[in-house]
Amino acid sequence: MRSIGEMARDSGLGVSALRFYDRAGVLVPDRVDPVTGYRWYAPEQLDEARVLARLRRAGMPLADIRLVLAGWTAADTDLVRQLLEAHLRRLEDGLSSARAELSALRALLDDRENPMTSTHAGTAVRLSVSGRGLAAALDTVRFAAGTDPELPVLTGVHLDVEGDALSVVATDRYRMAVARTAAEGHRGRRVQATVPLPLVDAMRALLDDAAEARLTLDGDRGALETGDRQTGGRCLDQDFPDYRRLVRLPAGRRAEVDVPALTEAVRTGPVRMHEDDGDAVSRELTVLEVSDDGRVAPVPEGADAKDPVAVNRAFLLDALAAGARDRLVLEFGAPTAPLAIRRPDDEHAFSLLMPVRLVD
Repeated sequence: MRSIGEMARDSGLGVSALRFYDRAGVLVPDRVDPVTGYRWYAPEQLDEARVLARLRRAGMPLADIRLVLAGWTAADTDLVRQLLEAHLRRLEDGLSSARAELSALRALLDDRENPMTSTHAGTAVRLSVSGRGLAAALDTVRFAAGTDPELPVLTGVHLDVEGDALSVVATDRYRMAVARTAAEGHRGRRVQATVPLPLVDAMRALLDDAAEARLTLDGDRGALETGDRQTGGRCLDQDFPDYRRLVRLPAGRRAEVDVPALTEAVRTGPVRMHEDDGDAVSRELTVLEVSDDGRVAPVPEGADAKDPVAVNRAFLLDALAAGARDRLVLEFGAPTAPLAIRRPDDEHAFSLLMPVRLVD
């Protein structure tokens, strides 16, 4: 018999993935200790687990994986081959369609310029900002910055200067955070720059106990000075998404929450496992519901919830912490609309979490 850790090591499936597939009834352990709940797998299940690992890396839907494993166990090679060939055809058809759509988009991009998302090269902007205000803004958005090297423009924090305001934005596609602080010294046209995370962190380190700071955006470079200390470096040269468009949400149900209480409820409450076919990783979801009296709470699987919204649990905990308030406002739209987490005293500081579609 293999323990769940040994099965994970030998099969290429993580422990969380094995637990997910157990709950889904796809790969059920041969024995579960009735006292500890610990899972044990029979020797012949290793072969099934390795097949499962390959199928999930190939992006096969869960329903088809069930059939393949059933055919594999029953030595029904014809069924397995048919399912593999059908999945391969779907992938090839999808790739062909995606190539056509992306080629059309590239052609449109070649004919279009979007000045609203570009840094004005050669325009030097020097701002005076509150050290505390800029530090708070960076702390509010830093958690939402991306780390995917395939999307380098998202691996930074976007700075947007317009009038007497400095907007600070970060997103990794699945979440977005926005904050604003007052700025003095610029009355010209809108200027934008995206600062890479190492430089963001260096800037943030200078802001501890700094009453004032001087921020400079000069072409493709950014710099920050506080007293006799300074840091600077190159900005990212890709165009940041038009975040203003992304944050235009229809009004939804609003509920003010006690952040420490909700954080504890999310941290210790029920979760659902969700398999992301994009990166073959199982993630923990928290499903939230707003009761008729305005209370927000996680709901367990199978509960008769009204208009539940499912979000990544770790992302939700990050957003609650970044809100830096004991009271926050959660705004729920449709189950497919982003969940907005807002500060009741600051309309310009908020986070958006992309919902995850629940599959019955």
